[in-house]
Amino acid sequence: MSLDFSGKNILIQEIQAAVGGQCARTITDCLRDALCRLVQDERIRLPDCVFQHHPDHYCRRLLHQDADQGYSVMAMTWGPGQGTPVHDHAGMWCVEAVWQGQIEVVQYELLERNGDRFRLEPRTTMRTGVGSAGSLIPPHEYHTIANPDPERPAVTLHIYAGEMDHCCVFVPEGQDWYRRQDRRLSLDAA
Repeated sequence: MSLDFSGKNILIQEIQAAVGGQCARTITDCLRDALCRLVQDERIRLPDCVFQHHPDHYCRRLLHQDADQGYSVMAMTWGPGQGTPVHDHAGMWCVEAVWQGQIEVVQYELLERNGDRFRLEPRTTMRTGVGSAGSLIPPHEYHTIANPDPERPAVTLHIYAGEMDHCCVFVPEGQDWYRRQDRRLSLDAA
């Protein structure tokens, strides 16, 4: 169930305008530009629950699931120091924007694969703040995301090509080798 909030129609109209194309690169470029503008738009006020973090895990809250074009809009709330393991986006493109606080993203490159074992090497680390946005397009989708601030929460907005209800996480085995595990993703209550 998606959440209502002030300015949701403005957000969705901008997203609709960007996702109509066929090329993932063009779509994500347009969405990144739109999100950088929308974060500054004072008419958009995300729901209060989005700014409340859980002490044990980062929170995922569905803001919109588009029935016609399939994309989903998710708000994630990161408590101080919270983050993800290395994971993918189940083969979907994604655009992520920082709405509050700061985020650190580490991108990994796939060097080798042997069944469910992947050799992944960290390549770039980006620390970004409010109003910044980035994208992931398969096959370049392996990454971690975390709130590096030890005191304040962070909020990010994520737009996925489809419903992001599962992904693969990569459990370290040593020497840059990781074992892939499927993971179902859940939503947090409002």
